Amino acid sequence: MTRRVTMAVTAALVAALIAFDLAASASPNPFQAPPLLALGSGQAASGAHCAALPTAD
Repeated sequence: MTRRVTMAVTAALVAALIAFDLAASASPNPFQAPPLLALGSGQAASGAHCAALPTAD
């Protein structure tokens, strides 16, 4: 295969993947998304190693 054929096949597969994703999923609601940075907002971190506070067992 030549580079042009490989590039065309790759571009077609990426376009098909994007089209499938747009058709299969609902658009995101920015008002329900968590904040990117919650510095000083009072919200506790969750879902990461920083949220696993040490326990006094």
